Amino acid sequence: MTASRDRADLIRAHFRTQAAACERLGSPFTAALLAGLAERMEPAGALEARVLSWPGDPGDDALALRVAGALHALARAGRDPEVAAAWPPRAEGDAVAVARAAFVRQAEWLAPWLDGPPQTNETGRSGALLGGLLALADLTGGMPVELLEIGASAGLNQNLDAFRYDFGDGRAWGPPDSPVLVRHAWRGAPPPLDARLEIAARAGCDLNPLDAADPAARARLLAYIWPDQAERLARAEAAVALAVARPRPIETADAAAWLETRLAAPQPEGRARVVMHSIMWQYMPAAVQARIAAALTAAAARATAARPFAWLRMEPDGETGSAAVTLTLAPEGGERLLARTDFHGRWTDWAGRAPAPDTEK
Repeated sequence: MTASRDRADLIRAHFRTQAAACERLGSPFTAALLAGLAERMEPAGALEARVLSWPGDPGDDALALRVAGALHALARAGRDPEVAAAWPPRAEGDAVAVARAAFVRQAEWLAPWLDGPPQTNETGRSGALLGGLLALADLTGGMPVELLEIGASAGLNQNLDAFRYDFGDGRAWGPPDSPVLVRHAWRGAPPPLDARLEIAARAGCDLNPLDAADPAARARLLAYIWPDQAERLARAEAAVALAVARPRPIETADAAAWLETRLAAPQPEGRARVVMHSIMWQYMPAAVQARIAAALTAAAARATAARPFAWLRMEPDGETGSAAVTLTLAPEGGERLLARTDFHGRWTDWAGRAPAPDTEK
């Protein structure tokens, strides 16, 4: 067996693995598309040859999601009627055959989509992040928050306090007239919905931020939402419109350098400073992670009761099927696992209301 054949088999296995993940996460169309491409792709044209000979780690590079996003973008762009007809909401015909034909017919248009990783801004995750902020508010007696988000993408979740949430069982939070409705099932013992949450200041950074007001950036953001998940698409479109109406400019910056500067700035008395991120830590080089960890440790060491510091994150921790929602609070409170949550924000299973810092043993 040749090296090129071995490489192609590795790529096909990656597509199958991603297809299984898409099935678990509620996108049967994307699952079937990627599974079909795994079986039927051949290096018949330049684009398929490029995919099947991908030089990097296909999993780390999210290669299958690059391909899926490129095809969804083509379907949404209205420049290829055959692809548009084969993709949801119509989903007519053999999507795999249509995709393979498009690889040849639209190769020049599709190729740039393989050059960079998928970039998403999943508003469904705000249901877990909001709960983390409510837990913090409960612990600090409703102290106003200065929110610092790294890996903020288009900054959609900078407006998380302007969304309307339906947590199930008659539980809701946020403005009833918000254009963004997040349906996110809360299970277990969640944080108190009546905790006083005030975001007094907010800022964010990203290596490649997307401008919600830019049509090309919007197209890129929406392309990576799976096409058969109509509610996710509608929610993202509404969140983009809200971000245009209530802009939260995201700075183009390395997360470590940005945080080092932000955390060194004076913190007003009576304000809790919070660093927040979701599903981005794994994508940073180890050296950047180390710098951020050092900056967070230094900020925690400087914290006082009048100027507390918190680190809220939603990140994978090796447990299959969910991410950990973790809160670290200084000077008192320590680190606690608040919940486990679905990667796309369909549900959160809360561990229970956090005890006040002075009751911890």
